[in-house]
Amino acid sequence: MNKRYFEANKELWDEFARLHYETESEFYSVKSFLNGESTLKSYELKEMGNVKGKSLLHLQCHFGLDTLSWAREGAIVTGIDFSSEAIRLANLLANQAKIEAKFIESNIYDLPKVLFEKFDIVYTSIGVLCWLNNLKEWGQIIANFLKPSGFFYIAENHPFSHVFDNVTNDINNLQIYYNYFCEPEPMEFIADGTYALEGSKFKPKKEYEWNHSISEIINSLIEAGLRIEFLNEYPFSIDKRFSFSERGPDGFYRLKNQKAIIPLLFTLKAVKPDLRGL
Repeated sequence: MNKRYFEANKELWDEFARLHYETESEFYSVKSFLNGESTLKSYELKEMGNVKGKSLLHLQCHFGLDTLSWAREGAIVTGIDFSSEAIRLANLLANQAKIEAKFIESNIYDLPKVLFEKFDIVYTSIGVLCWLNNLKEWGQIIANFLKPSGFFYIAENHPFSHVFDNVTNDINNLQIYYNYFCEPEPMEFIADGTYALEGSKFKPKKEYEWNHSISEIINSLIEAGLRIEFLNEYPFSIDKRFSFSERGPDGFYRLKNQKAIIPLLFTLKAVKPDLRGL
C-alpha cells in the first residue's frame, strides 16, 4: 500500500479510536461492555458456533470490543490493528474488564513479520475491507494464519450497497455513484467527524478507500487455498447506511418505502483443508 494512504488512514483511525472509546454511542459503549454486555451479533454467534477453547485471530480489531466479547464466549483471542491508539485502548479495556487477551499493533500486510502463531479461527467484521488495497495478499495472509481445518469468518457491508450515493436524502433519486469493482487508485474523502457519533467534529483529515466486489472477495480466498463453506446475504445492516433506513425491533436497519429488497450485509465462512497425510 502506498505509504501516504496508509499514514493518512492510520491518523484517521487514531482519532476515531479516541472518540469511540471516550464517548458512548450506539456503535461503541465501553460502559455497557464493562457491565457485561456483548457486542457480538446474533448472526455471528449462530454461524460461528461454539468457540470455547479455540484460538481466534481478530483482524482490524479497532479497540477490541468484539475481540473481548469473543473471549467472553471462551475463545483465546489475539487482536491486531494498525492504529497505535486503538491497541493502547484495547489493552486498557482488557485490563478494566479483567479479560485475558493479546493485542498487536500491525497493519495486515506486515503481520506475518511480527506474528508466528497459527489459529483455529481468523475473524473480521464490518467496515474492514474498504481500507485494504490488495485482497489477494489478504487472502494469502488469512490462509497463512489458519491451522489445518481452521476457518475464516467475515461479516461485512455488502459491496452492492456501496455503489449508491449514501449522502442523499432524496429517496426517489438515489444514484449509482461509486464503482462496484476495485480500482488501483483509492477513492479520496475528507473526514471531519465519525460515523459513530452524529454531530462529532474534528480537524478535517483525508481518508482513502477501495471498493471490492463479491467475486474479488471470494476468489481471493479460493486462490489462497480455502474452501468456501457458505456465503449468506442479508437485507439489513447494523448501521444507518442510508438516510431512509429504519431501525427495526431486532436492532438492524432496513430500507423503508422501497419497491424491492437489496443485500446490505453478507457473511462468509471459508475452511482451510487439512492436507496432512494425503
